[in-house]
Amino acid sequence: MTIELFIARKYLKAKRKEGFISLITFLSVAGVTLGVMALVVVIAVMSGAETEFRKRILGLEPHILIMNYQGTFDNYQGLLDKLKTSPHIIDTSPILFGQAMIRTGRSFSGVMVRGISPEHGASLIKGYSAARLEKALGPDKTNGNLPGIILGKELANSVGVIEGDKLILMSSKSFISPIGQIPSMKRFVVRGTFSSGMSEYDGMLAYTRLDQAQGLVSSKDRISAIGIWVDEVFKVKSIREQVLNSLEYPFYIRDWMDINHSLFSALKLEKTAMFIILTLIILVAAFNIASALIMMVMDKTKEIAVLKAMGATRDIIRRIFMIKGMIIGFLGTSLGTGAGVLICFLLKRYDFIRLPQAYPFSTLPVELEVPDVVVIALSSLVICFLSTLYPSHKASKMDPVEAIRYG
Repeated sequence: MTIELFIARKYLKAKRKEGFISLITFLSVAGVTLGVMALVVVIAVMSGAETEFRKRILGLEPHILIMNYQGTFDNYQGLLDKLKTSPHIIDTSPILFGQAMIRTGRSFSGVMVRGISPEHGASLIKGYSAARLEKALGPDKTNGNLPGIILGKELANSVGVIEGDKLILMSSKSFISPIGQIPSMKRFVVRGTFSSGMSEYDGMLAYTRLDQAQGLVSSKDRISAIGIWVDEVFKVKSIREQVLNSLEYPFYIRDWMDINHSLFSALKLEKTAMFIILTLIILVAAFNIASALIMMVMDKTKEIAVLKAMGATRDIIRRIFMIKGMIIGFLGTSLGTGAGVLICFLLKRYDFIRLPQAYPFSTLPVELEVPDVVVIALSSLVICFLSTLYPSHKASKMDPVEAIRYG
């Protein structure tokens, strides 16, 4: 054990007359512990929210969309075959987007229709395999071979339909008849619902077969986009560039990060803001560390003078008080990190905090990421280290003769 560490440990054990200094030291440790613990828990919840949103969005959206500046396009089969040769693309699917009005015996509402190919559309609807999707969107023999449709759960509730009910979709496209222009209409039978956990999707989306959607919006053999699913969602930018190099005008590409840029940017900004705000708790604790060290320097004036008279250099005196402060900081950081990790583990395992229905999650989403914990711990230690610089500097500059004379 070095002389600096030995003396620093001795100074941590306050005598009876130094009880107030000991109290400040305890409060410093408690403050660092509280700040680090709060940071770990809050950042883990923010990361969990980001992960949950990403999972839900990617459960309904392709990772990459190839679209056309001219709107819908045809002759896409060759492009589909070309895309399948890429080693990073695991699936592709043609998609047709359309707007329509849904009419039932009880209600009337707007809806976003997506025409999909059942053999490739399983990735678009959470909980549906390709076989189940083929059956659900195919003709229903018990209802006059009406084509099937799958509605978002909130949409089905708002228009008052359940599985087996019939409904009518009316497109904005119209055709001329002897009595004038009539909107294009098709009858469907509800064959299922889906729940993504996001009301923006569950309250407006309806899925049907691609050919049925094409007939509804009068876009025979035309699609709005080609959906692409890749093996690494976080490498979508590099994969996108590879796909883009193989395309020509008027095609363009959007990936899931671009489409949901505002949402994830807001989450990252909130995460950063919470990190800065909660770091102030550690900063307050750091002021307590500095106060405790300053009072310790004032109380140990004679001891410092004796040490200098015995040959202790300025660097030794400086290191004594820096080590004392870092022991406080390290102890608080360790306790706070351990407590934060334990709380995150309990929140994730037992779900004992329930959120109101106004929130998109039923329980607190927790995703503890090692880099976040490391950054929090290192930030705490750096703040604690900075708080030791001034007191240790003042102690090292003390004149031993003046300290003994007036101490």
